[in-house]
Order: sequence, then structure tokens, then C-alpha cells
Amino acid sequence: MFLTKQQWVMARGLSVAIVALSLSACATYKDEFAGINSRLDQLDTKVQGAAQSAESANQSAQQANQRLDQIESRVQNLETAPRRVPRG
Repeated sequence: MFLTKQQWVMARGLSVAIVALSLSACATYKDEFAGINSRLDQLDTKVQGAAQSAESANQSAQQANQRLDQIESRVQNLETAPRRVPRG
């Protein structure tokens, strides 16, 4: 089956239209991906901030535990020390 000149022109026009539509869809996806990437960057920044806060809180807790251990040994020393007799 041979196509006439008019059918070739119509087929070429449809092909150009299909390509144009697919390229415009790519541009839309490009914008959507840019928006998604921007939101991911914002989330990444928040996660890094939370991780730094958690690390800081962990270090503070470790220091507080060390101080408690020191106080505990002092309290044990006081509890085991002989009682003083009050003067007077």
C-alpha cells in the first residue's frame, strides 16, 4: 500500500505534533524534578541539623553521667566514714 503525498504530509505533521508533545512533557517533568530535589535538599539540611543536635545531647549526657559517677563515689565515702562525735 502506497501513501499519497497528502497522506505523507499528514503523517509527518502528526509525527511532529507527537514529538512536540513529548518534549513539552519532558519540560514539565524537569520542573517537577527540580521541585522534588529542592524539597529533598531542605529535608537533608534538617536531618543534618537534627543529627548534630542529637550528637551534642549525647555528649552532654555522657558528661552528666561522669559527674554523677564522681558524686556517687563521694557519697559512698561519706556513708562509710566513721561518725563524728559532736563537741560540747
